[in-house]
Amino acid sequence: MMLTPQERMRAAEEAVRQLKDALHGVGVVFPSLDVERVSAAGSYGLPLVDLGRCNIDTALRLAAVLHGRAGGCPSARPVGGPG
Repeated sequence: MMLTPQERMRAAEEAVRQLKDALHGVGVVFPSLDVERVSAAGSYGLPLVDLGRCNIDTALRLAAVLHGRAGGCPSARPVGGPG
């Protein structure tokens, strides 16, 4: 079954919403997280999620969260942070 363009866009927007909520829940915010609009214009597959750009602090926070989820000891600290 092929999704309509509207269904594809709704699926992508829902994925972005869930990712934003999950990231926010662990203190990570990607300011430009969104559906990649160019990929949404195509008719094949689902649109891409554009994670956007983030500053060093956000990258380190994300790395720490991912390390913690993998069972490792988070060693990444924000630049200029304690320790």
